[in-house]
Amino acid sequence: MTDASTAQRSFGPGRALRTGAKVLPGQARGHNRSLVLQTLYHGGAMSRADLARETGLTRVTISDLVAELITDGFVGERGVREASGPGKPATLVDIDRTGHRIVGIDLSGSEAFLGAVLTLDGDIVARREVVVPPRGEDVLETVIALARDLVADSHAPVLGVGVGSPGVVDGAGVVLTAPAFGWVKLELEAILTRALDLPVLVANDANAAVLAEYTFGGAGDDVLLVKIGRGVGAGLLTGGQPLRGSRHAAGEIGHVTVGTDGGPRCICGKVGCLEAWIAVPPLSARLSEADAADADGILGDAGERLGIALAPIVGALDLSEIVLSGPPELLDGALADSVASTLRARTLAEFHDDVRVRMTAQGQDIVLRGAAVMVLSGQLGVS
Repeated sequence: MTDASTAQRSFGPGRALRTGAKVLPGQARGHNRSLVLQTLYHGGAMSRADLARETGLTRVTISDLVAELITDGFVGERGVREASGPGKPATLVDIDRTGHRIVGIDLSGSEAFLGAVLTLDGDIVARREVVVPPRGEDVLETVIALARDLVADSHAPVLGVGVGSPGVVDGAGVVLTAPAFGWVKLELEAILTRALDLPVLVANDANAAVLAEYTFGGAGDDVLLVKIGRGVGAGLLTGGQPLRGSRHAAGEIGHVTVGTDGGPRCICGKVGCLEAWIAVPPLSARLSEADAADADGILGDAGERLGIALAPIVGALDLSEIVLSGPPELLDGALADSVASTLRARTLAEFHDDVRVRMTAQGQDIVLRGAAVMVLSGQLGVS
């Protein structure tokens, strides 16, 4: 096997190596460098000979790449393996998991923007949050200030900044539309890159969240994650790969009209959008105005409407798992149960009766950790 044709590992620990697109000669070194980092990230400390066996690269190539990565500060030597026979014990190398930090920012909250400083393993070492400015005030300045505060609190070189934003975000980090903020074609990634003088990656918050669920949460290769906060969106993985769509709007289910009975007016101007029914602010408002005895009915109705929106997606993509992310006091219980029963009623029983609907176990950190996956993938080729 030649160095350049070695397969790449997909997202997540324990995932099998898979064959990717053909690697051109000019791309081979970057490809092999990412392969070494990916192998160490998920396999832990190992010798150079171990790396050669795991990656299929030659020992000469491994030695050269490891030396380069040590010089760049991404890999370090970690002592020697305990001797088990004659000969010189092997020196172990591993990613320097504490030598760099990642900054993650989550703009999806209904009341606060969340930010964190994370290790390369996705562990949060510092947190900050700021109140979401009233609509009409300068949200962008608040985001820039939060990012600067987090970078200042990193106490180590920052590998990059990942941001999960509501709305439709294209591959260049341009927020094409985010009605909650009044953003249209905002070049958020470029603006933050200039302001911070650091690599920045911006993605839809639900797309970031599904990466975290796949990498850290044990989700399968075919999963839809519904992120419910200030708005409603979904992140999709099919065959272990993100599904973005030709217009970058795959998973934008928040403005799908659910039901034929009218409903509340949405911020987008339409009536009866899913977001107007189940986003945290309107759903919480309806619950606050109702008697306690009516709460399960309101949550069950919200879950039914979500199930109506999801059923065609489950049927079309043959999904096996739906993950809900948002306030557990709203989503876990009557709402989730109603989603599951609606899906069973509206899809082909023979194939979809066992579709699993569950809450994420990552809580409010899911977008922050997804932002870390984005930076790891974008900067090191690791995911």
